[in-house]
Amino acid sequence: MHLAPLCSNYPYFVSGKRKGTNTFGLAFDTRVLPCITELHKFFYPNNVKVIPKNIYDLLTPIALAHLIAGDGSHVNGGVVICTDSFSIQDVVLLVNVLIIRYDLNCKV
Repeated sequence: MHLAPLCSNYPYFVSGKRKGTNTFGLAFDTRVLPCITELHKFFYPNNVKVIPKNIYDLLTPIALAHLIAGDGSHVNGGVVICTDSFSIQDVVLLVNVLIIRYDLNCKV
């Protein structure tokens, strides 16, 4: 509901196969809007994926939920967020924000 004004269509189901396992998901397309372009610049300066320095301000509870839904999985009673494409410095920054802002028990 919060994202509806940013989307150009309704969410749709997608499926595929990854490492021999059938996968299913929900996808949506966003409109071309200046606010989305500005967010993209935070996360992809020079076309390299990074954790922005102002992630503390950007990582609202809703943003955290989207991060977990998009890059997270349930493992052994906890949550793992896949951060493979980030530098170790970026991952440490994210972990620190999760600990300080949300009092989560995190490790790299």
